[in-house]
Amino acid sequence: MSYRKLRKKMHHKEQHPDSENDMQKSIGTSLTENLNIIKQKTGNSPDIIIRHLPFGNASEVSTAIVYVDGLVDNPTINEFLVQTLENSVQEKPQEKDLFTFFSEKVVAVSNLETTQDWDFLFQSLLSGDTVIFLEGKNEVLIASTRGGERRQVEQTDSEISLRGSKEGFTETITTNITLVRRIIKNPNVWVEPMNLGTQTNTDISIMYINGIVNTDTVEEVRQRLRHVDLDSILDSGYIEQVIEDESSGLFPTVIHTERPDAVAANLLEGRIAIFVNGTPHILIVPAVMIQFFQTPEDYYVRFPISTLIRVLRVFMYLISLIGPAFYVAVTTFHQEMIPTDLLVIIASQTEAVPFPAIVEALIMEVTFEILREAGLRMPSKISSTISIVGALVIGQGAIQAGIVSPAMVIVVAITAIASLATPTYDIAISARLIRFAFMLGAAIAGFYGIILGLILLVVHLVSLRSFGVPYVSPLAPFKPNSIKDTIYRGPLWTFNKRPPSLHPENTVRQGKDQRPLPPIKRGMVRAEMKEGDKK
Repeated sequence: MSYRKLRKKMHHKEQHPDSENDMQKSIGTSLTENLNIIKQKTGNSPDIIIRHLPFGNASEVSTAIVYVDGLVDNPTINEFLVQTLENSVQEKPQEKDLFTFFSEKVVAVSNLETTQDWDFLFQSLLSGDTVIFLEGKNEVLIASTRGGERRQVEQTDSEISLRGSKEGFTETITTNITLVRRIIKNPNVWVEPMNLGTQTNTDISIMYINGIVNTDTVEEVRQRLRHVDLDSILDSGYIEQVIEDESSGLFPTVIHTERPDAVAANLLEGRIAIFVNGTPHILIVPAVMIQFFQTPEDYYVRFPISTLIRVLRVFMYLISLIGPAFYVAVTTFHQEMIPTDLLVIIASQTEAVPFPAIVEALIMEVTFEILREAGLRMPSKISSTISIVGALVIGQGAIQAGIVSPAMVIVVAITAIASLATPTYDIAISARLIRFAFMLGAAIAGFYGIILGLILLVVHLVSLRSFGVPYVSPLAPFKPNSIKDTIYRGPLWTFNKRPPSLHPENTVRQGKDQRPLPPIKRGMVRAEMKEGDKK
């Protein structure tokens, strides 16, 4: 064992000194001692409910149920546990194994498990299950009674579409898995559960379609998740940052979505979904860059409309990336590219401004970023008012004070609007940050600085990978058969194969000759109708 691994193991022991002892200690046979251990481990918390229940008239059989108030479904406990125990046999059963009789004929809950391990008991208890103790038995029954207050399935606010499903994921992992299974009714949709977080024990599940997904990719996802050793997993973003190929970059290499139809579509292409309990954001891997400019709605409309919308999104992204830098370069180094009349207007506006174009751009960009962030953090009822009024007042005040020119305000406003046209927040925020580097390059070398920045950006994008898949595929490496679903979205009947960059086991996506049939001539229809009348 290496020194680093040994040190990590020793650190884990220091952080959790009694974890190994708990793993070795099994449940005892004394009901009183077992209940005292639960009280001690939970600090005698008031939400840990312990109820002693009689087992019919067999007074010598002592039973108790333990559950966490607020995490369980109270009607299930009252109807299928408490009442069945109170209305059970009138005398002690004659079966040799009282535990078997109790689990098979008394408890009316369908999902039952047995355990002798304290760690598994506490994990189930704190997940909403009910633990049933019997006097004299070193084994307990765990009944599935998970419930409590949950947010209902509703439309997501971050991924709004005019057409398609209006359902969005919730914070409950079982509900989210069910939403996907309602779309893909296939037994090959496999779900593998696990728990991460040494303190939170967060429920995690990976979902994929067996027979379509590449098995090597599934194993890679398993290995990266098993390598996670964090004390808490409070959101899927925790996992995203420790399993992605490049965590220090500005471009996202893991997709997260709140739409069940988006998860289903990616599963059918051969990708893997990672569900995290407590968050509606589902992770999808592997990811390529072009996916961040696509929406599920693109496949619900005709392909010419979808293609034009995708081109518009990419164009808006380029504007949000180099819009201010282009203005700085033109007004500073390349005035000959501006029409004479427009150049005179810009010169007259900037005559009273004491700062160069780069300083104007930086002032306005930073101001708009502050307004944008303030609008996100303010209460929803006043956030839109703050953003609109703040932008108008500050913009107009800056012009009248002579700090910036009107043209610069227009450029920055168009850039801010263009960044909002990008459908994915993660890719849009990358442009917001890289924009400042392009502005500095334009202020130093004009168009040469912008071109150099674009070259470095393309080189960086080509070097990225997402679980082994090239980030800019199918453009690099270039695969002509996959161009039909990039910026250009081909007709739906041409999607015969799944993306080859994912190396799916089943590449066939649909049958051949799915092109729409030509209309039948009226004469042929009339002839068929006459033949039918004769018969």
